[in-house]
Amino acid sequence: MKTIIITGASDGIGAAAARQLHSDGHSVVIVGRSPEKTKRIADELGAPFHIADFARLSEVRQLADALAAAHPHIDVLANNAGGIFGSRERTEDGHEKTMQINHLAPFLLTNLLMPTLLASRASVINTSSAAARLFARLDVDDLDNERRFTINKAYGDAKLANILFARELDRRFGDEGLSAAAFHPGVVATSFASDTTSFMRIAYRTPLRHLMRLLTPEQGASGLVALAEGAPGVDWVSGEFYENQHIARTNPQAYDAELARRLWEVSAAAVGLAESD
Repeated sequence: MKTIIITGASDGIGAAAARQLHSDGHSVVIVGRSPEKTKRIADELGAPFHIADFARLSEVRQLADALAAAHPHIDVLANNAGGIFGSRERTEDGHEKTMQINHLAPFLLTNLLMPTLLASRASVINTSSAAARLFARLDVDDLDNERRFTINKAYGDAKLANILFARELDRRFGDEGLSAAAFHPGVVATSFASDTTSFMRIAYRTPLRHLMRLLTPEQGASGLVALAEGAPGVDWVSGEFYENQHIARTNPQAYDAELARRLWEVSAAAVGLAESD
């Protein structure tokens, strides 16, 4: 039995993964933004839960403290929380909202939990997206997209950052027993992008969705479940990007080791962490 923390677990593929992993006998810890929705899933499973809004880094720090205190052994940290947003917006921390919620907040949470993760020889699983391949052109000197913002580019950049983060986690901590991977869950039938002007909303909120064979949340969660339950080095390869439970190609920038290193440095500075290599 594994102890598995899932962020963004109050809905969608996070909730579906939590249900499946709980059914398989694992100890699941639910993390969500909405107190009502998060408690509902936790009560359904009889699981512990924590509330945090990733648009506030102060809440991410409080979450890390609470998780470390309540769960001294963590087998899997699933950085699943994220989303696409309708306009360019800065958080109270001064960062573009898409990049903070999808990348900077999980980057901070993972680093704050690093002593526990290393002691546990844990796996870190980042929920990415095909948007990394389709839309991203990441400039670490303009992480908040002040110069070239579009809704799709901001989301694609953040999902590419998820992949680069997994690769850099493997490079930095693989020798200490930490494993990491990113995956694309597929095009899942949820409310994703519904309140944006992104053309991706067409796939989710118009009759076109019936022609696209959208996945159920349970089907979308299967990649997360497989990585969480699998053994790194046996069932999956640390540092890689997965789609349909197989290693997949993505944006060419994802294979730039120097970009991964620089993204780590810029991210650490952005969230107030001391940088070390």
